Amino acid sequence: MGTLGKAVYTLGNWIRGTGKAMDKVGSLLQGSSYIEEHLSRHRTLMEIFDKSPVVDKDAFIAPGASVIGDVQVGQGASIWYGSVLRGDVNSISIGYGTNIQDNSLVHVAKSNLSGNVLPTIIGNNVTVGHSAVIHGCTIEDEAFVGMGATLLDGVVVEKHAMVAAGSLVRQSTRIPSGEVWAGNPAKFLRKLTDEEIAFISQSATNYINLAKVHAAENTKSFDEIQLEKMLRKKFARRDEDYESMIGIVREIPPELILPDNILPEKSQKAVQ
Repeated sequence: MGTLGKAVYTLGNWIRGTGKAMDKVGSLLQGSSYIEEHLSRHRTLMEIFDKSPVVDKDAFIAPGASVIGDVQVGQGASIWYGSVLRGDVNSISIGYGTNIQDNSLVHVAKSNLSGNVLPTIIGNNVTVGHSAVIHGCTIEDEAFVGMGATLLDGVVVEKHAMVAAGSLVRQSTRIPSGEVWAGNPAKFLRKLTDEEIAFISQSATNYINLAKVHAAENTKSFDEIQLEKMLRKKFARRDEDYESMIGIVREIPPELILPDNILPEKSQKAVQ
């Protein structure tokens, strides 16, 4: 470090020390009303036992999610707000286009009562609903796990199978392709219709597109956010029918236009 570098370093120390001193004085003046602020140590991606998450550059990891240890997240996959993927004692694999929705928990088993080693493997274009618990399971491509469902060690959900919301699937249960299982404990309910199977695939596509919007929003600068607030305020209260009658034509700023595939009804109107 040269002379200039040492001077800058010393100045930085002085500024930081002054800030700490001022904070202490302010805290004393606040007295009993003082609230201590702690620095958040949350890390979205965290290494453990020399294992680091491997996340595709086109995947979306939401702020507030935790991806820990031996976890692989594929292209176009999305891990939503508050979700935890903890690959500490075994590995987790998330395929491309799969969405793990808000507040879900994905964990693994080093071994279970049967002595089996159980990583968690989630295939491609899978939808895992909000607040689901997935523990040492295998979920094949284009399967669907409903909100609040719990899948215990060794469960296998085959392709195009569905676990209904709130269900508890017992250890080592296999849910065959094309079936809906529900209840506590989960049991066969009925066969999936062709429309429901198509919905599973469409659900994954919808979340791929939605994740792109959230990813873009989370990378905006402060200036961009303030500009959009101003534009929304300006265009918030307007009656399009009335303005059309009196000949006023307004152009919606491009910053406020969502892609057609995010709002299905919009794309349908465009086709009509």
